[in-house]
Amino acid sequence: MRKAIFPGSFDPITLGHEDIIKRGVSLFDEIVIAIGVNAEKKYMFSLEERKRFIEETFKDEPKVTVITYEGLTIDLCHRIKADFILRGLRNPADFEFEKAIAHTNRHLSKIETVFLLTAARTSYISSSIVRDVIRNGGEYQMLVPKAVRVK
Repeated sequence: MRKAIFPGSFDPITLGHEDIIKRGVSLFDEIVIAIGVNAEKKYMFSLEERKRFIEETFKDEPKVTVITYEGLTIDLCHRIKADFILRGLRNPADFEFEKAIAHTNRHLSKIETVFLLTAARTSYISSSIVRDVIRNGGEYQMLVPKAVRVK
């Protein structure tokens, strides 16, 4: 069974994340969306909200599950017996950053990282851009799945 972890903070999940996960479903038997918890980071959305957004977005996809975790992603991979980490790449800066993490993970374990390029239509979207649009009262709905709604 090919199980992959798609780690991130998902603050919030974007259409780019959704696209990578939907395309990853055809490559893996199971994708575990792993929401990382970092005590140093200040989030716009609570952990519960972020988890709910993702669960609602993928409620009809049985190959996708959502969990939260702390610590190293490779330790989580070992705990839940996942052999792959799935990551999306939007641009060359993403590649350089993700490449270093992938090499480190492979050096520390036998976990392979699989990269998918984001679709051209979503390559400009990032969670930080979405948060900025929301903070400034802009129309964010076309950047995120329908489940992401600000009260």
